[in-house]
Amino acid sequence: MNGQNRADIYPGLEVDIILKKDQRSGKLTRGFVKDLLTSSSFHSRGIKVRLEDGQVGRVAEIVEED
Repeated sequence: MNGQNRADIYPGLEVDIILKKDQRSGKLTRGFVKDLLTSSSFHSRGIKVRLEDGQVGRVAEIVEED
């Protein structure tokens, strides 16, 4: 699932984000959502979040539970 809809994202969710410094390479960083930083309900490049370790980026993928 992509991370463009704010309704799909909540604190504690495991996600892959793209950090600002990794936008060119597309390198993903995995972590758990601490805060949602985008206030709009939809964002074409992904909802911006802060992970529990303090890193900030846009959600590229929501990690699916098996």
